[in-house]
Amino acid sequence: MSDVHSEQLLAQVAALPQLPGVYRYFDAQGGVLYVGKARNLKKRVSSYFQKNHGGTRIGHMVGRIARLETTVVRSEAEALLLENNLIKALDPRFNILFRDDKSYPYLKITGAADKTGVEGQGAAVFPRVAYYRGAVDRKHRYFGPYPSAWAVKESIQLLQKVFRLRTCEDTVFANRTRPCLLYQIKRCSGPCVGLVAPEDYGRDVAHAEAFLRGETQQVLQQLESRMMTHAERLEFEQAAELRNQMSALSRVLHQQSVETASDKDVDILAVRVQGGKACVNLAMVRGGRHLGDRAYFPTHVEDAAAMQEAEQAEEGEGAGLLRPVEVQVLEAFIAQHYIGVPAPPALITSHAVDRALIAALGEQAGLRISAVHNPREQRRHWLEMAEKNAAIQLARLLAEEGSQQARTRALAEALDLAPDDLDALRIECFDISHTAGEATQASCVVYQQHRMQSGDYRRYNIEGITPGDDYAAMRQVLTRRYGRLAEVGRDPPDAAPPVEAAAEGEAPAAAPVARKRGGGGAKRLPDLVLVDGGKGQVSMAREVFAELGLDLGVIVGVKKGEGRKVGLEELVFADGRDTVALGKDSAALMLVAQIRDEAHRFAITGMRARRARVRVGGSALEEIPGVGAKKRARLLQRFGGIRGVAAAGVDDIATVEGISRELAEEIYRALH
Repeated sequence: MSDVHSEQLLAQVAALPQLPGVYRYFDAQGGVLYVGKARNLKKRVSSYFQKNHGGTRIGHMVGRIARLETTVVRSEAEALLLENNLIKALDPRFNILFRDDKSYPYLKITGAADKTGVEGQGAAVFPRVAYYRGAVDRKHRYFGPYPSAWAVKESIQLLQKVFRLRTCEDTVFANRTRPCLLYQIKRCSGPCVGLVAPEDYGRDVAHAEAFLRGETQQVLQQLESRMMTHAERLEFEQAAELRNQMSALSRVLHQQSVETASDKDVDILAVRVQGGKACVNLAMVRGGRHLGDRAYFPTHVEDAAAMQEAEQAEEGEGAGLLRPVEVQVLEAFIAQHYIGVPAPPALITSHAVDRALIAALGEQAGLRISAVHNPREQRRHWLEMAEKNAAIQLARLLAEEGSQQARTRALAEALDLAPDDLDALRIECFDISHTAGEATQASCVVYQQHRMQSGDYRRYNIEGITPGDDYAAMRQVLTRRYGRLAEVGRDPPDAAPPVEAAAEGEAPAAAPVARKRGGGGAKRLPDLVLVDGGKGQVSMAREVFAELGLDLGVIVGVKKGEGRKVGLEELVFADGRDTVALGKDSAALMLVAQIRDEAHRFAITGMRARRARVRVGGSALEEIPGVGAKKRARLLQRFGGIRGVAAAGVDDIATVEGISRELAEEIYRALH
């Protein structure tokens, strides 16, 4: 393989030190191919260039290496942590990668613990329990993370039933003159109107926190002790209240099947691999309660597995000692997942993982972490449930992917599309959304590689037209989207794929010039352009494409059927072909409807957000320097809208978190 690499690269490889470290391979375009770690950098990296790997996956990767970067570290543990940080940051082509879909939700109890139960009647004296997702603030107490929003909301309902904590916003709390419905149905103790003493409410908060930590027996003992004290004093009403609270807590504990006092915080990890795909199912136990699970699907499983097998073979390990793919996937998940999520003290895994990995994870988290792969009793039941869910989720993924590929193939055959590669078939769909002409927006969604490509979605603010003129809106969005192609024409079939955007509505990171939301044009003409509408919209699209000199054959309108019933849609062509009704059972029509519905969803959510900004007046705050999204949200929440902010004085505005006196004066001047 050395004859295909530059002398400079080979000299760099020869000069590597025999120390532990992390290495990165880059291709000629600067893309990251692979990130790896090694006990001996010189031995590991040299092995890639000292033999002919043929047409294998590793041979394909090695032939593309144009540049090398290395980082020397002090230990294998440091190399392990750095490797997975780089994998998450660089998204290499030949590494197993778990993508973060979103942050985990938490249950939040507002206010610092030492302020609970102080004298007064303000919202700060009576902490609120709430659902939360985002950065953790030390001013409040957080419990979790939870695997889903449903798990958090279920826990909040339990706290309402047992401890009757408030969930209302502080602004609502401050303006109540009589208790709300939650008080009437015994889900809140009514602190907003003084129906509970601060010290009693503070005890309920403390018991709720102990319950979330899994200290349920201590909570029951304290409640029982207080109940007996009230009974001895002949305070039977108070004793009855505590008795009811104990009964509610006992019912909750029975429903949650909390049978172990030792396992308070545990993560259960089960992996399943099939058909080149993998699923890791993560189940969470917090405070002794099983909170549910979440499935993760890594990418590049086959490529990464081939790479790691080759690495072990280069180091002289026998084929019988090669780690199973399941272990590789599980270790990759553990190393990447717990970079940004706090690790519990115990992990239960479906396969044995490297002890060095667990030790490095514990060193990073600052606590001792144990991992068990052959558990007993209750832990065994948890693991079996996680393994079953992993198998179910992976089977669902394989079925969905097979279905999507069949739909793509059916549409290509129905419309006589003949792409060189079915995976590269690109469809763009447009929709217009407004409310009586107000806040008109157009959406463009993209379908490629058998799935929706949300990173390529664009929204276009439509201006300068007669309100409600959908034809003019369609003309404008198509001109803006494909206008640049008029100069260069359609790219040849072997043209490079379009550069993907870094985020919704923003220019791609590699674009030479930044552009505003919705201002981006297409890099090439897609294989199919869908417009939501019948002959009128198709005629407008045909006019635009004729003016731009683009191929009319790619334009297809989706005309709603009789009674606007799903499955009766017809396809209208801009090049004069006869209208086609595919039939309600057609896989091709299912794909068209899927893409059309996604374009409609994307357009209407953008339109509603834009309309809300206009009506609420948040745009007035957006123009003030120093007022970002978080400060704007806090202002609107505190004062109930832009009118409330405008009516507030400088002193009142300065009380909002993050707003200084100088900024408060600037806001007041801007709104007056």
